[in-house]
Amino acid sequence: MENSNERVQVNLKMLVNLARSAALLKLTRHKIKAQQSGGYISRIKGRGMEFDEVRPYQAGDDIRSIDWRVTARTGKTHTKLFREERERPVFISVDYRQGMQFATRGVFKSVQAAKLATVLAWMAQKQGDRLGGQIFTDTHCRELKPSNGRPAVLHFLNALIKRDSTQQAISFEQIIARLSQHVKPGSLVYIISDFRGIDATCELSLAKLAKHCDMVMIFIYDPLESRLPKKGRFRFTHQQQECQVDTSHKARVLAYQQKFQHHEAELQRIALQLNIRLMTCNTSDQVTDILR
Repeated sequence: MENSNERVQVNLKMLVNLARSAALLKLTRHKIKAQQSGGYISRIKGRGMEFDEVRPYQAGDDIRSIDWRVTARTGKTHTKLFREERERPVFISVDYRQGMQFATRGVFKSVQAAKLATVLAWMAQKQGDRLGGQIFTDTHCRELKPSNGRPAVLHFLNALIKRDSTQQAISFEQIIARLSQHVKPGSLVYIISDFRGIDATCELSLAKLAKHCDMVMIFIYDPLESRLPKKGRFRFTHQQQECQVDTSHKARVLAYQQKFQHHEAELQRIALQLNIRLMTCNTSDQVTDILR
């Protein structure tokens, strides 16, 4: 169970300890195109671990791959073909904008995003994949180039902990556009966010990514964002700001809930249209249950 500080902010010890949870999970295998040996099956045929098919021998085929049983049975020389197992980059984009610094139960949305990203990072490292990422706020966006091993995971975790202080506004559409420029074809891409600000321009960038990458969108929300509590007055604070919400106003409550439902439906539409997997996670969920 998190202490009060870990509900609003992550620390290195907390993230490193999630390696034990990640050890029980694994990333889904997909067919991809890549350039090095690793844990995924590519569309490129050659010598490797996964048998693919037998076909008639062609000039230039490796004689070590001749299937002597089929050759003897048919009277014609046949060659075994294999699908090579290859690694691929796993690229994790994490939303740290102001809207993510919020929760009414569980942990802040930003903390939940960081925990999900961390478990995915440890899973990628366990499977021998290259790990890269993107961490963004309302005023800063940082990309981490994919690299191998535990040092890559620790580099990513430190980026999740350290907040850059550049004071230059950056929109969500600019962030998604940057993502489409940095991610290499064949990557497995996770975007962990509440997706506030997603629009038609963002959708175009997502479509560009989805053509060449496997993509997963993880929608983070607080239960209060989906449904206000029953009648009553509730006080909310943000630093020095404070406001009160009266949930006895039926029309206002209905409009609030419809706004969330519309946002969720729009994410579902985009995911379905672009063949992107959409997962939802609220601030009280166990991240391992969501990823399992």
